[in-house]
Amino acid sequence: MDINSSRVLEATEGGLEKLAEVTGWRDSTLFSPSERLALEYAERITVTGQKVDDALFAELKKHFTEPQIVEMTAAIAMENFRSKFNPALGIEAQGFCMVPPRKA
Repeated sequence: MDINSSRVLEATEGGLEKLAEVTGWRDSTLFSPSERLALEYAERITVTGQKVDDALFAELKKHFTEPQIVEMTAAIAMENFRSKFNPALGIEAQGFCMVPPRKA
């Protein structure tokens, strides 16, 4: 279940620090403009009542190709699926990645 966190640590420069600050990404200085936009997009897809409007999609197109946007959308949708599917079946984290505590 937590394999993606592990992959972030391996593939992303500053992965541990970014993982620790991802829940506070708006206030963090660790994320690039493209990463911030991707996180905004993920929140808008995930949070009930939020929508991806034309302005956000236009910004996405400035930073990402259409295939990248499609891939990102699929990845976000898959994680949203897992967030409902796994708890319903009692599937817990497998120990691939221990999320570091967020800085106070």
